Formats: sequence, C-alpha cells, structure tokens
Amino acid sequence: MDVVTGSVQNYAWGSTTVIADFLGVEPDGRPQAELWFGAHPMAPSRVGPVSLPALIEADPTRVVGADSVARFGPRLPYLLKVLAAAQPLSLQAHPTRAGAEIGFAREEAAGIDRAAPHRLYRDDWPKPEMLVALDDVEALCGFREPGRTYDLFARLGVPAALELVAPLRSGRSEELAAVFARMLGLDQGERAVVAQVVAAASALVESDGSSDEPALIRFARTAVELDTYHPGDPGVLAGLLMNRLSFGRFEGLYLPARNLHAYLSGTGVEIMANSDNVMRGGLTPKHIDVAELVSVLDFTPGVPDLVEVVAEGPGIWRYETPAPEFAMWRVDLLPGADGPITLPGWGSGRMVLVVEGSVQVSDGASTLALQRGAVAYGYPDETLKVTGSGIVMVAAPGVPVTSPDE
Repeated sequence: MDVVTGSVQNYAWGSTTVIADFLGVEPDGRPQAELWFGAHPMAPSRVGPVSLPALIEADPTRVVGADSVARFGPRLPYLLKVLAAAQPLSLQAHPTRAGAEIGFAREEAAGIDRAAPHRLYRDDWPKPEMLVALDDVEALCGFREPGRTYDLFARLGVPAALELVAPLRSGRSEELAAVFARMLGLDQGERAVVAQVVAAASALVESDGSSDEPALIRFARTAVELDTYHPGDPGVLAGLLMNRLSFGRFEGLYLPARNLHAYLSGTGVEIMANSDNVMRGGLTPKHIDVAELVSVLDFTPGVPDLVEVVAEGPGIWRYETPAPEFAMWRVDLLPGADGPITLPGWGSGRMVLVVEGSVQVSDGASTLALQRGAVAYGYPDETLKVTGSGIVMVAAPGVPVTSPDE
C-alpha cells in the first residue's frame, strides 16, 4: 500500500478554489478543473516515489492484478478524477473501442503529434465514464425527444430558430443528426440567430417564471447560461437539443461511448476507462471537429437514468455500470461504527480516495492516516481495512476477481 500523488489539470472551465480546498492547499489563482489519479501518459500519477506507469511496467500482475492484465493487458484500465466545473464544459462525446482503434491508427499514420491541439485520438481506448456528485451537479446529456424540442423552440417565438429545427416537428429521431450538424455549421452571417434565441430566452427568464411550464423556463435558462460563457457560439443552440439533468450528492450519472454531454456546473468524483479521446462540437476554445463528432454520436433520444447504487455490506455501496474497465464503491464510515470495514476490490489494484473526514487504511502490515483529498493505492494481494470517520471512494478494474476467502 502506498500514497498516490495526483496531477492537477488547469482548464479554463475549472474552479479557482474547489480543488485547492479539497487538497487543503492555498489556491494559486488559476482555474483548476480536474485532479487526475492514474497512469495515463498525458498526466501520470506517482505511487510513493515512482511513476505509476513505471511501477506497472515493472510488474503488472503485482500492481494491477492478474484478472485485469488477462483482459486489458499490462496497464491500469481506469482513470480516477476529481472534477470541479465552475463553467460549462464543451459539447463532447467519446468513441467506442473499435472507433478509437481506427481513429488512433489513422492519426498515427498521418504523423500527428499526440499532444497536438487538433489531435482527436490520443490513445486507442474507449472512454465510458461515470460522475458521482459531491455537490449539486447540472449537466446536458443525450438528446431530447425531437417533437418536444420543436415545441420548446416554438414557444420562444424566434422564426429563424424555428426554421432551423423545423425537421424535428415530425418527431422522427433520424432528423436530429442533420439539425445538430446544421446548427454547429452556421456561418458568421447566420449566427445572429443565437443572439435572437438568447434575447427571447432572457425575456422569459426575467419574467420571473410566469410561464406555467417549468420545462420551458429550464430550456430558456440553459440558453442564457451557455451564452454567458460562450456568447454567440452555435453550440448554444445545439445544447438546446439536449436533456438537462440535475443530480445531487453521491448520485451518479453513467455516460457510455457515443453519448453527447456537457457538465454545466458542480463537483464530483469521475471514473472512466483510461483514455483521453474527446470529440468536441462547441462551447470551447479547443479544437472542434463537427464531422468527426457527428460520426461518433448516437442520436437516439431519451433521458438517461441515474446509476443504481447497491448495498454490498454495512456501509459499502457499489455504483452499478456496464463498463468492464472500472468499478466504483462508496464506503461510509459513520462515527461510532463498530470495527474496521474491509474495502472491496480485492485482487485488483485499487485507489482509495478520501472525500470527507479523516480515515486510517491498513493492509495488515502498515497503516496510512489519510485526510480529505488523499489517495492510497492498494495492491491486488492486500486486504485493506479502513477505520475512522468519513467517506471514501474505492476505484478498481471492473473485471470480476476471486475473493480472498475463496
């Protein structure tokens, strides 16, 4: 068992205070968007004095676990993050495994540097992901039923916008791709429609919710909020084709490959397959490739369910997802609880992230005292027990393993 040192990512949409407060350090004035714990080559963590990729390369079975290595090779298959969004993220999606392999091979053959700003496929892995909220999170996720979207645009009363979404009036989901691409492809002369939509939405919001339809007010607020940070961006219109979701502390949202999404605000613990492949379509100064994004997306409309959370023992809650690359549990250590709790995930390389309070993690030979923001790495053959008062998140590969009692 060792302490893990993560890597802070300074993206423009990040909070200037949340991650610093989480780590118990002074803010440096820059936006800090993500705190990475993992072995991705773009920002590898350290485990004790050694980089995690080097540790895995030296002995992958000892570090990651035999079952994970058999399925995914000599690598850590998951990437753990703390995400702190003070502004909306870009409209984005991630590829399937097959799509990632094809795209990565294509860009490698073209000689595009993996760190180049316009590089889309930085690795050959998919990127399913889940965010477990630490406070209230607002997100755009997937496409709304097209007929309902047409009705909401009609209520705004902007003729040019209604013309753009006219194909959705039929209610046929196959029209979504064309409307989405058309919106993101607006030229400079056509982008006045964004300001018109935002003006109509602002008037509706400023009417103090006089509409008897909360969904319409929510639709209008989304337009205003997106335009606040990205004025005139056609991504404002594209975002209005999407479902808006709100979820609270310790609720989780799972995003499979090909799902269009954008977190708007909030803080959470994010786990994903160990990939940094992102196709963006708007609401960002970063590279945008609308054609590639459209080729990746699943345009099937529908509102995603929040992740089912299943009790696996006293104080242990598993977040159920279909992703084979990762698994995540929440462990609640209540004041006065009897005895230590044995952490799940034996047989795999686990990360234990303290999100609240102060705990002690023991492997039987040594004990680490961990405060909020600290992470311990547990090796596959170690039985980890935790005591104290707080809440920890445990991350591991999603492959089934044999328990130490069998």
